[in-house]
Amino acid sequence: MRMLAKAPSPLPSSRPVATLKRNAKLRHILHNPSLYLMLVPGIAFFILFRYIPLFGSVIAFQDYNIFKGISDSSWVGMKWFNQMFTFPNFTRLLSNTLIISFYQLIFAFPAPIILACLLNEFRRTAIKRWVQTIIYLPHFLSWTIIFALVYSILSTQSGLLNHYLVQMGFEPINFLEKSGYFRTMIISTGMWKEMGWSTIIYLAALAGISPALYEAATVDGAGRWRQFLHITIPGLLPATMILLLLKIGHILDTGFEQIYVLLTTATYAVGDVIDTYTYRAGLLNGQYSFATAIGLFKSVVGFLMLIVANRISKSTTGESLY
Repeated sequence: MRMLAKAPSPLPSSRPVATLKRNAKLRHILHNPSLYLMLVPGIAFFILFRYIPLFGSVIAFQDYNIFKGISDSSWVGMKWFNQMFTFPNFTRLLSNTLIISFYQLIFAFPAPIILACLLNEFRRTAIKRWVQTIIYLPHFLSWTIIFALVYSILSTQSGLLNHYLVQMGFEPINFLEKSGYFRTMIISTGMWKEMGWSTIIYLAALAGISPALYEAATVDGAGRWRQFLHITIPGLLPATMILLLLKIGHILDTGFEQIYVLLTTATYAVGDVIDTYTYRAGLLNGQYSFATAIGLFKSVVGFLMLIVANRISKSTTGESLY
């Protein structure tokens, strides 16, 4: 007699599985309340200062009146975007912003990586800590104080550098008013202020590399240079790529405070960027809708650049933000 084939048992429903996962997450939250409580300030910060202000972007499409508010201001469509792209100096502002950002990527971005690798070679912990403390200090200085330091070094009246130039028989150089020195001054002061602080992330990445890899490389006869090429650089690659992607996402943000304190009328041609013009248009001239349109343009460009750079990084190095 033929045996009847046993009917296959139905597949388990996905609902119980989803319920189990949900219950597991709930139990994890209830058993670790302090961990999730630590997330509340960060979540509140992003909601209050990042997400809620996004609703104010609608004034880029309005003729915003500060007394009428968003609800009663008239809608003008793409008027302010058309004004931005037809603005005579927009090309100059965009080119200055991109050039300074490019210089920051080329010179300022690799500097903390190199410095972290040099600090990692220190064998005496006491000396390493002293050096780290010294190079961290400029990060806590405001740009106003840094401008005072720059002025005391480079000014023609009381500048230390011009004092030595005069003593050696040369004519004093007005570094602060010459456009040829402005971008160099921006990049060098930015590196001096933030280079030490940025090494913290890279030093943490270097600390995460297993010492067994260096020991095995030493046994195999690899010197310090080969260990650096084949162990240190791959170990730094994940952190480097993530920070690089974040930097590319802010390609149109050149640092308003730094440029504003160092910018003069003589250096507008090479130093006036989108951020400084937005400040003048929005806060000084009261063109809130126009300034918001410029800010929205920057955000869209940065978002698109981040998506493209993330895909390129994911396909070439395997590292990405998402």
